[in-house]
Amino acid sequence: MHYIFSILPDILSGLNITVGLFFLTLIGATPLGILMALGMRSQFFVLRWLLNAYVWVIRGTPLMLQLMFVYFGLPIASNNEIVFPKMTAAVVVFILNYSGYFAEIFRGGIQAIPQAQYDAAGVLGINRRQTFQKIILPQVFNIVLPSFGNEIINLIKDTSLGYVISLVDILYIAQGHAVADVTLLPYVIVAAIYLIFTALATLIMKRIELNLIIGSGNSA
Repeated sequence: MHYIFSILPDILSGLNITVGLFFLTLIGATPLGILMALGMRSQFFVLRWLLNAYVWVIRGTPLMLQLMFVYFGLPIASNNEIVFPKMTAAVVVFILNYSGYFAEIFRGGIQAIPQAQYDAAGVLGINRRQTFQKIILPQVFNIVLPSFGNEIINLIKDTSLGYVISLVDILYIAQGHAVADVTLLPYVIVAAIYLIFTALATLIMKRIELNLIIGSGNSA
């Protein structure tokens, strides 16, 4: 126990990177995913094709490979003209990656809304922007919440991939202690931290889902 408490503060010092990467990705990828979902339903064939191709590439290649391409590959390909700091590279790649997954989730939610609701809003004189913001989007969130919550759990775990570009997060620091002290305990500590985060996220998502169900029941 003494060893655990002696290295715990050092490992926890990497939380700002882990938590920061999580929230910056969530804040950036969610609205981008919604915009992409709308674009995937656009009447413009070229836009639809480009966005669908983008989502296909993003979902069909490993996030780790995308990280390595941006952080290590771009400087080589550009003769060091394009070089990102580690945190910037991680945030950019994570946002681009998760926006692709979120786009597919939101696209499915939007498609689940009956066309009759759009028609009724038009008859009432509500413009398209207000229709989407006030009528369609709240329903879409209700529909996609379970899938969205699953991706949030995946995002929490995927933050550990910053290790491959030497991002100094909790896993990177734990690795240093594990190698120096020849012990697996630092990894156990990191596993416990991730379990706590995923448990909290699961509870929060279930609470939100329950509130939405109660709210829908009261509205009915």
